[in-house]
Amino acid sequence: MPKRKQAAPAGDKNELSTGRPISLKILGEYLDLSPATISLVLNNAPGVRSIPQETRDRVLAAARKFDYRPSFYARSLRRKQSFSIGVLVPELSDGYSVQVMSGIEEVLLEEGYFYLAASHRRKADLIEEYPRLLMDRSVEGFIAIDTALKHSLPLPVVAVAGPRKIEGVTSILLDHRRAAELALRHLYQLGHRQIAFMRGQTFSSDADDRWKSLLAAAKELGIEVYPELVVQLQLNISSPELGYPVVQQLLSQKRPFTALVSFNDIAAIGAIRAFRDHNIRVPEDVSIVGFDDIQGAAYHNPSLTTIRQPLHNMGTTAARILLQRLRGAKDYPENVAIVPELIIRESTLPPNPRRPARQS
Repeated sequence: MPKRKQAAPAGDKNELSTGRPISLKILGEYLDLSPATISLVLNNAPGVRSIPQETRDRVLAAARKFDYRPSFYARSLRRKQSFSIGVLVPELSDGYSVQVMSGIEEVLLEEGYFYLAASHRRKADLIEEYPRLLMDRSVEGFIAIDTALKHSLPLPVVAVAGPRKIEGVTSILLDHRRAAELALRHLYQLGHRQIAFMRGQTFSSDADDRWKSLLAAAKELGIEVYPELVVQLQLNISSPELGYPVVQQLLSQKRPFTALVSFNDIAAIGAIRAFRDHNIRVPEDVSIVGFDDIQGAAYHNPSLTTIRQPLHNMGTTAARILLQRLRGAKDYPENVAIVPELIIRESTLPPNPRRPARQS
């Protein structure tokens, strides 16, 4: 009987001398393992748990040593999968989307997937067209971030801050009622009663829910909402410029106010700059509460009191639910409720009775 070849230890410095590109077969010969076993380990396939950890470690060490990577194209053909996800997003660079996408990317990388992102800039025609273009590139499903989908899609969809009741869409939604209560109760307890508000743009998927929740919370607390202190955001941008013109509009009214609830952090940062340009100090003369807790909120001057959405975790949750659906899960949730948190920083103080905000 011929002697069985001794397997080279994972730490062996001897190089493969075949002169051929490293293949699964060659790696198997080097490790004295079957190509099937190596494939299970490198693809982290469901059957990998039956393989001893020591063997898995040897395979991974050898793959690193010889810079071997499984053929993505071969894997796609074998499983009839593209291992790609389409992500629909208003803007690729705004703080909200960046943090959600970081969570999505974290999970997809762990699971051997990647994503194709399409920025629709809230244009209705692009929201309709991009899913078709992404399906032409064989994506397996979609994650829609703050995207106003109007109907179901042929593939599984998970929406972050999106529609509530569309067939085939799992929605990850903030508890807006709780968020509104946290924001207004904080201002109320500081002593604020004359409060101004920014309403979200009509095309924002969260705008209506957030505004209705603020009205309900104000009613519960006995805070009167004055129409002249409510400004509807208009610009289709994701920069501080969004909130800057709101201040001029509010200051042009005759009614003074001591606090402002912003639609989001980006608009709040623009409003702080506008107040400063009118010689109105934040928070000494007017307090501001933001929404989202984007990464820049803690580093602005003053740092922003805000309602935190766990944006990174919302992204990881969206990706995990979508992958579960792609793997055949039948009991996936229709809605996932996200609990908000009040983060108190420097932009809120008790009202200054000597100088409520008004046109100077």
